[in-house]
Amino acid sequence: MANRITLNETSYHGAGAIQEIAGEVKNRGFHKALVCTGPGLYKRGTTGKVTKVLEDAGLAYEVFCDIKSNPTIDNVKAGVEAFKTTGADYIIAVGGGSPMDTAKAIGIIINNPEFADVRSLEGVAPTKHACVPIIAVPTTAGTAAEVTINYVITDVERKRKFVCVDTHDMPIIAVVDPDMMADMPASLTAATGMDALTHAIEGYTTKAAWEMTDMFHLKAIEIIGKSLRGAVKNEAEGREGMALGQYIAGMGFSNVGLGIAHSMAHTLGAVYDTPHGVACAMMLPIVMEYNADCTGEKYREIARALGVKGVDEMSVEEYRKAAVDAVRKLSEDVGIPAKLETLKEEDLDFLAESAYADACRPGNPKDTSVEELKELFRKVM
Repeated sequence: MANRITLNETSYHGAGAIQEIAGEVKNRGFHKALVCTGPGLYKRGTTGKVTKVLEDAGLAYEVFCDIKSNPTIDNVKAGVEAFKTTGADYIIAVGGGSPMDTAKAIGIIINNPEFADVRSLEGVAPTKHACVPIIAVPTTAGTAAEVTINYVITDVERKRKFVCVDTHDMPIIAVVDPDMMADMPASLTAATGMDALTHAIEGYTTKAAWEMTDMFHLKAIEIIGKSLRGAVKNEAEGREGMALGQYIAGMGFSNVGLGIAHSMAHTLGAVYDTPHGVACAMMLPIVMEYNADCTGEKYREIARALGVKGVDEMSVEEYRKAAVDAVRKLSEDVGIPAKLETLKEEDLDFLAESAYADACRPGNPKDTSVEELKELFRKVM
């Protein structure tokens, strides 16, 4: 079997990287951007840092900011219409996973109109054409949507999120500028950072993991473990570390998939509108405990990457517990709650069935069942 790696054509990293956008746009002959962003980012002026680069270079754009924090089918449909009516020929996505995921869905539908029904993109859709060119500028250090072939859309009517996996949706350029993340509130920094750690740990332990992606994921775990606490305190070194660590995690998991921590987090987000990173942080240590007996020696390396000392002298049970404890401690230190007060017993059947149907579930290192997922959900009640 051949292992595939798909990454951006070009990526820029470091403070001030957004200044490179104008040159890329001119060199590629693009004419007008649809800037996809969130309403909060637009009002705070974060999006304006990018549009100023365009204005200073005399480049045309229009802004589409009608995107929810868990983007919906209706958001995508509105974005498709905005792209058509504005005469845009490329997209700049400015934001966290929500604007970038919305941009991917818009770009795919524009160039593959037979998939205008957004639900038809769920899973691995057989699209034929690359999406509209996307320049992705993350404002959170977590989702790594700028370097993944995945996007997630919320079906409000059916109270579920669905995952779309498509090599045609990859942004051609990623601009990972830690200055764009500097005005993130501490709670959002913590949540998105724990999402990035979940990507790295699930990607490292998924059934499809192999040597190259292991390299990405272990380095990502190390950088995130060293950087997240500082990033939450808005320290420049922590911000820079998280900007890089989350991207490296994305380089890996995009190519090998995730597991049930993400399946369950998607479901909690769809039913209770729980922020994705918070849901991941709650589920990650619980799922790690559940998966431990199917991970070989990998938890030893996770513990080592998170700074645990003496792992080589530990028994298997000890280093597995040490890895889980290190994740719990990091989550606690950055202020993530361990319990979800809104979770109700009467919702467990639906939650478990939805998580089981999620596209991330088959990659989990341990085969699971609806009943087992119900029990895992109970642990955050």
